[in-house]
Amino acid sequence: MENEAPVLNAVPPYGHVIASEKWRKSPLIQSLKGGGVKIFFESELGVADFHLPNKSCILYVSECDVIAGNGYKRKLVRYRNASSSFQQLVLVEKTRLCEQYFSAVQKFVAFDLGLTLLPVSGQTEASQLIAQLVHGETRENPFRRRTSSQLLDPLVLALVQQVPGVGRVKALALLQNFPSIQQLCNANSTQLEPIVGQAAAQHIHHFFHNSTST
Repeated sequence: MENEAPVLNAVPPYGHVIASEKWRKSPLIQSLKGGGVKIFFESELGVADFHLPNKSCILYVSECDVIAGNGYKRKLVRYRNASSSFQQLVLVEKTRLCEQYFSAVQKFVAFDLGLTLLPVSGQTEASQLIAQLVHGETRENPFRRRTSSQLLDPLVLALVQQVPGVGRVKALALLQNFPSIQQLCNANSTQLEPIVGQAAAQHIHHFFHNSTST
C-alpha cells in the first residue's frame, strides 16, 4: 500500500494520495488510512505536501508555522510560483493559540497570492477533508475553475463566508455576481450594496481593502 511515486508531478489514481515523505508517521496519514485512502510516499514533491487524484495539490500550514513568524510566507510564495498544472490549495490550522494571527494569514494567502485557503482545526479535520476530496473524485472535482454558468467553488464560498457580516446566503449572492475572489476584491461599496445591503457592503469593502494592514 505504501509505494514510491515515481514522478514529481504525478497524479495518483482514484482512492490514493501522494504524500510528502515527512508526513509518513503523522496522525493525518494514519487518519487517512483509517478512512480507506491509500498512500504513496514521495520524497521530492517540492513545496507541496499532498497530490490528489483530482489534480489538486495541498500545502499544509500548521499552528506552529503560523506562530513561528513569517517563514511560512516564503514557503507559500514558492508554492504559488511553482510551475504546475495542479489546482493549488492551502490548508491552514486555525486554533485558539494562533487565532489572533489567522486573519493576516488569510489575507496573505487569498488576497496577496490568490490561492484558495480552507481553515482546519487540526490534522484530523484536514484528513477528513482530503478523504472527502479523494473519494468524491468519481463525481466531479469541486475545486476546478468554473464558468459563471456552473456551480460555485465550495472553497471560495467558505472563504467569503469568513468576511464579517457575511453568512452563507449573502456569500452565495455575492459569488453569483462576482464569481472570483479577485472580482470581489475589486468591487466598490456602491456595487456591493444592492446585493448585500449597506452594512455588509462596508464590512466587505473594509475587509478587502485593509488586507495589507497587519
